[in-house]
Amino acid sequence: MTRCALIGAAIAPALYLLALPAVAQTPEAEGAETQEFVPYIITVNSNLDGPVLADGDLTLREAIELANGSLTLADLSDIERSLVSPAVDDAPQIRFNLPLEQTTIALNELLPALKTPGTVVDGGTQPGYGSADIPPAHVAFPVPIVTLTPGPGQEIFRGLTVAADRVVVRGLSLYGFRAAPRSTLTTPPSDIFISNAPPPADASPLSPPIEFFNLSGAAAVRNVVIENNWLGIPPSGEYPEPRSAFGVSVFNASDVILRQNRIEHHDGSAIITKAGAEGLTITENTILGNGVAGMPDAIRLEGNVSGAALTNNLLCGNDGSGVYLFKPEGSVSIQDNIIKFNGRRFQRSAVYLMGNDHQVTGNLIGYQPGPGVTVAAFPRSDRNIIRNNQFLELAGLSIDLNAQDSSSILAYQQADGPNPPRNSHHRRTDTGNGAINAPQFMAYEFPLAADEVTLQGSADPGSEVDIYQVVENAGLYSPLAEPLMTVVADETGQFSTTMALPAGTRISAIATDPRYGTSEPAPVTTVQTADGAIPDLTYSPISPPSCFAADPPLDPPPEPQPLQLRVPRNVHFALDQSNISPESARVLDQIVAVLLEYPFISIELEGHTDPRASVAYNQALSERRALSVRNYLLQQGIAPERMRIRPLGESQRIADGNSRVDYARDRRVEVIFEDTRGLEIIFERQESDLQLE
Repeated sequence: MTRCALIGAAIAPALYLLALPAVAQTPEAEGAETQEFVPYIITVNSNLDGPVLADGDLTLREAIELANGSLTLADLSDIERSLVSPAVDDAPQIRFNLPLEQTTIALNELLPALKTPGTVVDGGTQPGYGSADIPPAHVAFPVPIVTLTPGPGQEIFRGLTVAADRVVVRGLSLYGFRAAPRSTLTTPPSDIFISNAPPPADASPLSPPIEFFNLSGAAAVRNVVIENNWLGIPPSGEYPEPRSAFGVSVFNASDVILRQNRIEHHDGSAIITKAGAEGLTITENTILGNGVAGMPDAIRLEGNVSGAALTNNLLCGNDGSGVYLFKPEGSVSIQDNIIKFNGRRFQRSAVYLMGNDHQVTGNLIGYQPGPGVTVAAFPRSDRNIIRNNQFLELAGLSIDLNAQDSSSILAYQQADGPNPPRNSHHRRTDTGNGAINAPQFMAYEFPLAADEVTLQGSADPGSEVDIYQVVENAGLYSPLAEPLMTVVADETGQFSTTMALPAGTRISAIATDPRYGTSEPAPVTTVQTADGAIPDLTYSPISPPSCFAADPPLDPPPEPQPLQLRVPRNVHFALDQSNISPESARVLDQIVAVLLEYPFISIELEGHTDPRASVAYNQALSERRALSVRNYLLQQGIAPERMRIRPLGESQRIADGNSRVDYARDRRVEVIFEDTRGLEIIFERQESDLQLE
């Protein structure tokens, strides 16, 4: 019998037990007498997956069982025993020496949880690790060689499950771990799942034991390190098939470190917490293109996240917010991150805060179809400090404090715009950050005198007023581009400062009081020349849109030579379908060729339906169609930050009639080209892929 055929009978009963200790000091071999546990250095030499067999193949599954103590040397062949030696530091180590071209481990069943404290699973030990060219990343590290993914046709919920203290996972590629829709509740699927109790696969009425879903007061796993992994993508860097559901799920653990990982192309969030994630550290990760078909936010924090810190990460091209806090317990520090080109599917705030005492400092936040940072009002959210950030190209305020009566879905994705001045102490109870007043300048223009300008205004008494330069001409509330200086409002609420600034400089400000938090921005004021003139200081947006581009250029890029292109602008779909037909694929390939040749072009994908079915159904169908087109373009190498989707349902029919041809024309995705400077593009509305009923 093959390994695959034996898996269910040999190990399935052991995989779904929940009564497992978070710390297994003396693991036991199943069915054997208790004995002193001996940690090993174990070298995996086979990419096969199956039950324990005394043969020449030491598999990852067998290595994990050896590390857990549920397998002994007596269960191995002589060849396998030669791949096992005593560990020198009292903690198991799983290493790899897989044959060339056999470095992908295709799983046929869920792997056992890692249950022994201190276990290290190190893909960096595979021969050849570090020899490949390192692709662009926020913090570069070698390309993984050892890959974990479900076998063909297999549904595997999790790549690795960590259920012990001090476990280290490094140097691996994991992708394709997901759960198909079903009538019973499923375990949250992810590439790596961290919790004190390994969960069951399905939560039917009879299973699992309720203890897993009620972890309050349970001893959390501690000090797990996940580093130098590619999560959601294979070592080739190609768009994954299938996609994973989530990257790392910290379900119930404390002091976890997620460091220098690439986490890309998940259906849901790259990182998500649930019951507890106290002391979580997320640092130097590259988090791109997540949320493409489910929970859209790159990092979603809920549960107990006291002391969590997000530092020096790149969050780019994700479908919702870069960071979304949902009713968390405790405070979070978000510092020195690059958070840009998010909101590719939903027009959310780049950073959405719920709760109290969060710190958002030193970040670059921009290119977002929504506000920069939003502070919720329900639940009440106060004392959130948002200072020394750089904001660029936002469709909203740099900082937006929601009012509690703004309780629509939109308010919980974006915000509600500028607040009026606080008119009574009662407003401190119903608006984010205690309704702290935004600063107000005394005038919309201030003249230069001897090459200096004196700025005067008012703010809440005793608050610290951060003066910002504004570089975009986007109206009264243009993004806060660069912090210049800080001045304190006196006991009457007045502030004044003199600065050397060129004429034409545009200025805004925010105020911070530690009792309440940071305010929304002040309306923009401008520096005049002594005679009242206002020179136009030009601003050049970043070009092309790229997650790895440097700061916006000081000078505009050179214009390409005029060139005439003919490009199709639409593809069509069958009735009630969102899949790409072969004919539509050929049309999209023409669009791909243009996007690859001209990287400064970005696109919006507008999904449409015919008018039959309900408005809500058609809205969802149009989104699926736009997502389907985007996923095809992603597979062809078009970066996620260059594409946004906009589902329009049945609201913009292209035909007036009700014939089969009219309806077929309605069922489409329109490709809207943006930033086509220097190019003369003739957009053709093609019908070669029209699909009649």
